[in-house]
Amino acid sequence: MADVKKVATRESYGNALVELGAEYPNLVVLDADLAAATKTGVFKKAYPDRHIDCGIAECNMTGIAAGLSTMGKIPFVSSFAMFAAGRAFEQVRNSIGYPHLNVKIGATHAGITVGEDGASHQCNEDIALMRSIPGMVVMCPADDIEARAAVRAAAEYVGPVYMRFGRAACPVINDRPDYKFEIGKGTVVREGSDVTIVATGICVGSALEAADKLAEEGISAEVINICTIKPLDEEVIINSAKKTGKVVTAEEHSVIGGLGSAVCDALCKAYPVPVMKIGMQDVFGESGSAAALIEKYKLDGKGVYEQVKDFLK
Repeated sequence: MADVKKVATRESYGNALVELGAEYPNLVVLDADLAAATKTGVFKKAYPDRHIDCGIAECNMTGIAAGLSTMGKIPFVSSFAMFAAGRAFEQVRNSIGYPHLNVKIGATHAGITVGEDGASHQCNEDIALMRSIPGMVVMCPADDIEARAAVRAAAEYVGPVYMRFGRAACPVINDRPDYKFEIGKGTVVREGSDVTIVATGICVGSALEAADKLAEEGISAEVINICTIKPLDEEVIINSAKKTGKVVTAEEHSVIGGLGSAVCDALCKAYPVPVMKIGMQDVFGESGSAAALIEKYKLDGKGVYEQVKDFLK
C-alpha cells in the first residue's frame, strides 16, 4: 500500500475542528500544552479566542470542559491518550460520565505507533477504560476520511464521546463516493465466506492487506470496519459470524477490554463461534519506529495474515 495516500488521524482531528468551528460558534477546544502535537494548533490559529491552553494539567482541563458544557458550549478536550484517558480517568468518569455531559475527548498518540516515545506514552488501555464508563461513546477511526466524519458526528451528538487518534500516517481506505458514517454502525468493507476479520483503527488497513494475501491461497476473508466500539454494531458482526463460522479481531490496543472483548461479549450471548484476538497480548510496548513496532507485534498486514492462517488450521 506504498502508493496509497497516507494521513495521520491526529491531523484529521485538527482539520475537522477548524471546519466545525465555522459552523458551531459555541465549539471550544481545550489543550494541555500539546497543541502542536495534537494538531489543535490549527484551530487556535483560526479561532484564538475559542482555544484554551490549560497547561500540563489534564485533570483540571477535564473539569474546565465539564463546566463549559453546562454553559451551552461544546468543548473538545485534547491530549495524548495516555493522559486524556489515563491520567484524567477519575475526572472523566465523575465530572463528565456520571452527569452525562456534552464533552468530547480527542485523544491523540494512542497505541504503539507513538513509536520512539516508548511504553510510558503508548496507551494500549484507553479503549478498555473508556468502554467501562456508562454512557460513553468510544470511537477509533481507520483513516483521514473516517476521522473527520467521526469528529463531526461527535459534535452533533449530545453526550460524552471519546475519540482515539494516531500519531503515524495511515492509508486512506474510505475514499469512495458511497462512504457514509454513523455512530454505532460498522461496515463490511470486503465480503467473504471462510473467516471474519473485525478490525478498528489502523488495523482495518492491515486486515484488508491480510485478506488479499489469504485470497491468493483460496481463503475468503470478510473484513468489517468497526469505528464505533461503543455502542457496538452487534448485528453486522453476528450476521457475518453466521456466514463464516470463525471470527478474528484486530486492534492496536490490548486484547484485554478493547474491540476483541466487545466482540466476544456480543457473540457469546447471541451466536458463539471460535474467536481469536489480535492485538497487544498483555504486554507493554517499547521504544522503536512505528513501522518496526507494528511489524514486531504482528499488527501489520503480514502479521495479521499469518495469525489468521494459524487460527484457521
